[in-house]
Amino acid sequence: MTPKEIVNEMMRLDAFSRWLGISVDVIEKGRCELSCVISSEMLNGHQIAHGGITYSLSDSALAFASNAHGMKAVSIETSISHLYSVKENDTLRVICEESYRGKSIGIYHVSVFNQDDVLVSRFKGTVHISDNVWG
Repeated sequence: MTPKEIVNEMMRLDAFSRWLGISVDVIEKGRCELSCVISSEMLNGHQIAHGGITYSLSDSALAFASNAHGMKAVSIETSISHLYSVKENDTLRVICEESYRGKSIGIYHVSVFNQDDVLVSRFKGTVHISDNVWG
């Protein structure tokens, strides 16, 4: 399967990513770019985006980029730093890039930017790469 076919299948099976309103703008082996508009349902009690939103967008980008190689991969460790608040109607651009890929482990870094190109979060994810192939 091509990276695009893999992501299409993942999105078909991933109701949460669909709920987020993710648009997969770029997909390549080890690299992914997403975008998403922040809705009122994504806000916390401070009327800014819940931290879980940028985390979830980053986690989805990690999943798409790491699985685009054709081998099924799942996260085993992740962390995020929230740097700038996100507000309703902000458009976020999420860029995931592979920094290491071995036989069974991959490491990825995700940057999330708002519509003004301000870095709002940084995420690091480690995945386990299985022997199972897509398709």
